Amino acid sequence: MAATPMLPPNSLAGHPDSEGNQGATPPMPGVDMTGICFRDQLWLNTYPLERNLVFDYFALSPFYDWTCNNEQLRMQSIHPLDTSHLSKMTGVEYMLSEVMEPHLFVIRKQKRDGPEKVTPMLTYYILDGSIYQAPQLSNVFAARIGRAIYHISKAFTTAASKLEKIGYVDAESESAASESLSTKETIDIREVKRVDHILASLLRKLPPAPPAPPFPDGYTPPTTETEKGAETQQGGEQQLPSVDPILDQGPSKRMKY
Repeated sequence: MAATPMLPPNSLAGHPDSEGNQGATPPMPGVDMTGICFRDQLWLNTYPLERNLVFDYFALSPFYDWTCNNEQLRMQSIHPLDTSHLSKMTGVEYMLSEVMEPHLFVIRKQKRDGPEKVTPMLTYYILDGSIYQAPQLSNVFAARIGRAIYHISKAFTTAASKLEKIGYVDAESESAASESLSTKETIDIREVKRVDHILASLLRKLPPAPPAPPFPDGYTPPTTETEKGAETQQGGEQQLPSVDPILDQGPSKRMKY
């Protein structure tokens, strides 16, 4: 892989310049840098942002660790992303994982313990020339959950304020409503339909009922009081005269003078 053009030492952050002044050093491990954005417009106007030069641009940012293996390759005039040399080294290194030239570049910081054993540490991305540190997944979940809790509490506060504006009902009407609700039997339509469905399924599974046995000869079934009352009422109605008492008065009687 071809070596990239090296920048002057005084333009690299963290290295001493020509006057011996120490540049900006990278932060201590564990410091949250997700709120930091780095952009060097002068470098972008001078060099094209492409696959072979993107690491030199990333090395200018405060996210770059000068003790990494890539910096050792740069000092040897070897391309800092040469995997054939990085796989033979151990320690902290940077790898270019995703590329969408010239807009997006994803760089992964990892710790190498062997040729095939690496442990991811952090992820950075360069979006249209601006360098960011990607947040960790736990921080993303915490931020989303906190935002959801905020909106839920705000909704409950708004609902409570609207309920307070409605006011209170009179004590008498409230007691009457509570009594009517207690006396009224609430019926769940879904529960009724479920019970009907169960009974219908059981009825379909049961065999049909056998016919009733015939009565023996000479046996008369007993009649109930209601049937007796109905028979006596029918008998009484039959004993009433069928002649109209007003029209049929028999032979007319003449008055004697």
